[in-house]
Amino acid sequence: MASILKSLRLAADPNRLRLLLLLEQEELSVAELQEILSKGQSRISTHLAQLKQAGLVDDRRTGKNAFYRLKAPAELMELLRKAAAEVPEAVEDRQALRLTLRKRQDKMRRYFDELAGKFGRQYVPGRSWKGIAEALIRLMPPMIIADLGAGDGTISQLMAERAKRVIAIDNSEKMVEFGGELAKKHGISNLEYRLGDLEDVPIRTGTVDLAFLSQALHHARHPERALGEAWRILKPGGRIAILDLNRHNFEEAREMYADLWLGFTELEMERMIKGAGFKNAETAVVYRETEAPYFETVLGTGDK
Repeated sequence: MASILKSLRLAADPNRLRLLLLLEQEELSVAELQEILSKGQSRISTHLAQLKQAGLVDDRRTGKNAFYRLKAPAELMELLRKAAAEVPEAVEDRQALRLTLRKRQDKMRRYFDELAGKFGRQYVPGRSWKGIAEALIRLMPPMIIADLGAGDGTISQLMAERAKRVIAIDNSEKMVEFGGELAKKHGISNLEYRLGDLEDVPIRTGTVDLAFLSQALHHARHPERALGEAWRILKPGGRIAILDLNRHNFEEAREMYADLWLGFTELEMERMIKGAGFKNAETAVVYRETEAPYFETVLGTGDK
């Protein structure tokens, strides 16, 4: 009876309860638990040591890493699952766990990260990012695209080569004027520039096939509202695609680039996409800069 009471006392701590619920689903390392719970290494290690001493978890050493797994009896876990309703963070933990496991299994992503780092270092006649981008864009079906936060519209003009129509939205009059003149100069008749805000997009509801935001969301005062507007203007079955910075600590970006947000983690972006009403939300780090401040680019997608 004493061991059961001790187990219950240990599990009564919300952080230890969260650890046990996570380890019930998957064997995890301390680093992975840090990422999921957003807690310091020493704090998590202390909790794990207490749980291990009580015989509720066990660890497995692999090189320098230790993976922890659940040993608690099923009867105790049944009680703890009921108690989880009183710990609101437990729901978010499950979402974070899914993302962590996806990262662990995504060996192909690491391979392409290395490949991307080598791309362009050796000369190969005819190979360029622009050429690849043009090839991929031409494979897209003709559609109506909203480029939200388009800037001068460089990407808008590239997409207009294949799209049925592109509407480029920006809140800078000079950018809209410059982009419009450039499109006119190059005879791009299916590209229209409009002055507008990410949180109040001047496009009719349900008229767009793809809402595209490239390095624009971190300039929105309320990113959730911007994604809500993207959802509004999309047709049923339409898609959203977001390219933005992974969360960073380069505070100078606020002054240098007028950034309102220092990027978004994959989990934050996924939550915002889902929160706006999109289904099949997915995120991935698709590029890492090799020079300081080592910005990373996150791609997020979802379906209406």
